Amino acid sequence: MEKFPMTLAGYQKLEEDLKKLKNEERPAVIQAIAEARAHGDLSENAEYHAAKERQGWIESQILELEDKYNRAEVIDVAKLDGDSVKFGATVTLIDEDTEEEKVWQIVGDLEADVKQRRISISSPIARALIGKSVGDSVEVQAPGGARAYEIEKVVYK
Repeated sequence: MEKFPMTLAGYQKLEEDLKKLKNEERPAVIQAIAEARAHGDLSENAEYHAAKERQGWIESQILELEDKYNRAEVIDVAKLDGDSVKFGATVTLIDEDTEEEKVWQIVGDLEADVKQRRISISSPIARALIGKSVGDSVEVQAPGGARAYEIEKVVYK
């Protein structure tokens, strides 16, 4: 069974999502099925069929999240330090062409969220940054062409 890295915050979020599905969503859909059954003929009961479909989706989500939860390798980023880039690092980059500053945290694949400034460990930017240190220049092959960045700061929080 292959393990995959995950920050403590990502693991806790996964745990919350799993609890919500099991303790709120599952009982709610069971209640909806019971109410739809009470309406009579199930063959033409759209509410019943919709609730059964929802139940199938919830059960598949629970199985998927349980698998991810059990295979997660939790890394407590707060216990890491140094000026080289590793999993969990929050890296401040300066675009060498535009002087624009970008800040990214390198997280597991399941936690990646560009809007939250969190990139996957398997992304091109993260792969280029791993092992580099403050002051190093890195070149990243992006869809729009190669981009050069200088690592300004590395923080573990």
